[in-house]
Amino acid sequence: MFRERRSRGWPELRRFEGMETKRSFTVDTAKLQHRYQQLQRLVHPDFFTQRSQTEKDFSEKHSTLINDAYKTLLAPLSRGLYLLKLRGVEIPEGTDCEMDSQFLMEIMEINEKLAEAQGETAMKEIESIVRAKQKELTDNVSRAFERDDFEKAKELLTKMRYFSNVEEKIKIKKIPL
Repeated sequence: MFRERRSRGWPELRRFEGMETKRSFTVDTAKLQHRYQQLQRLVHPDFFTQRSQTEKDFSEKHSTLINDAYKTLLAPLSRGLYLLKLRGVEIPEGTDCEMDSQFLMEIMEINEKLAEAQGETAMKEIESIVRAKQKELTDNVSRAFERDDFEKAKELLTKMRYFSNVEEKIKIKKIPL
């Protein structure tokens, strides 16, 4: 079984074959999850415990690649960054100077509200604001990719990165000490 698949080059292991060829920002998450599960059933290390070391290594490597691809494609921010990278566009760290001051003020205000938030109601309000902003940005990123406007996508994904950082701060603040 392993030799047959290997001799054909395991074409089904290309980074989520059939999904990446379109290079669309929009992803049907149900189809993505289904394809992920199909691929994991082919290569998951649990199915290779009684195989040769070469087969085990192959399984482990490809299972990791499939996990990484799934995580990348599942989240809008990482998916967008990946699509930009495929087109030779990268967002360097520390792009604050390129952001408009109004946006940076908005982020600062949200961070201040978060720092001052005491009750669950205040936290939920901030979460709601951030979630709405991320949804709006995700929709705009999708439109930018549809128009092949990679500079706009880059700008929007940079903003998404800021809101993603705020989401992480929210999660940390929710953890009881």
